[in-house]
Amino acid sequence: MRFLLAVAALVLLAVSAQTQGQAPAPAQGRGQGQAAGQGRGGGRGGVPQPVSQTQTFDTTAGPVRITPIYHASTLIEADGKVIYMDLAPPAPAANLQPADLVLITDVHGDHMSADMVTRVTKPGTVVIAPPAVVTTIAAAKPLANGQSTTWEKWTIEAVPAYNLVRQNPQGQPFHVKGRGNGYVMTFGGKRFYFSGDTEGVPEMRALQNIDVAFLCMNLPYTMTPEEAAEAALAFKPKIVFPYHYGSYNVAVFIGKLAGSGIEARPLNWYPQSPR
Repeated sequence: MRFLLAVAALVLLAVSAQTQGQAPAPAQGRGQGQAAGQGRGGGRGGVPQPVSQTQTFDTTAGPVRITPIYHASTLIEADGKVIYMDLAPPAPAANLQPADLVLITDVHGDHMSADMVTRVTKPGTVVIAPPAVVTTIAAAKPLANGQSTTWEKWTIEAVPAYNLVRQNPQGQPFHVKGRGNGYVMTFGGKRFYFSGDTEGVPEMRALQNIDVAFLCMNLPYTMTPEEAAEAALAFKPKIVFPYHYGSYNVAVFIGKLAGSGIEARPLNWYPQSPR
């Protein structure tokens, strides 16, 4: 019980929600907002915060450094290269380094921004995205579900990301199968999985040998924390990070994985004042 209370205190990161795509999100919808306890003076009410936002993973090809930016926007650094995943508003844009590679998972506005891609593009920047994104970002190289490619020392596999049961008011899945990607990225023998927008689909549950996973959770568009934990228990990553969690308290997710052998780590994906 003391362990669970400590975990709950660590990961109490409730945030205000913001809409994605064309449909307005309810109070616990597609969140992009300030995490509780992230004011200028540190954790509100004495709530402790993660010691370091940047996570470093050793591989046979050198370290991989992963830093949350905002919501689903992520910075990945390895071998002197800068990679962005799902760079989109309201992620801070003023001080971003030029990108060597940009990865995009879906067409929704919290994963794709042509303007922000332009901001970080330099000569030689490669953009990889699902085919549906290429109609908006013409420079993107399409990578469809089930396909893989190589870039520098990375192997990048596109994993289907879609809804099984959750639908918009018109009766269509919020994310139709075949449109969006998750990515398994392999570098120096380590496999990193970014779920994108998805429920716990069979393709996710069938993943193997994942060292580090980033799992989305928010309704009505993706999964609950409980469902995300069930999916993690199915494919058993060594380390898992909740992200794209909006207004959800990720302590539920962390608690569900306690004692499973999966190391669940909280990070703050909602800094106070994105610029």
